[in-house]
Amino acid sequence: MREIFAGLPWWVKWIAVPVIALVVFGGLIASVVGFVIGLLFKVLVFVALVGGLIYVVRKFMSSSSSRSGW
Repeated sequence: MREIFAGLPWWVKWIAVPVIALVVFGGLIASVVGFVIGLLFKVLVFVALVGGLIYVVRKFMSSSSSRSGW
């Protein structure tokens, strides 16, 4: 493989081959990146909702326990 690339100009190795790879695998790369970003967004939403739920439950429990002291 190195012998094949050794005889080619620099612009073929560094410009043409990556462009061809992006054209061929561009849809796959975009779908993988989109899936990862979507998954990270869902994880962040999950963490925010669980954190909010824990905050509300603790706030409710602390206010109900202070009322029971009456």
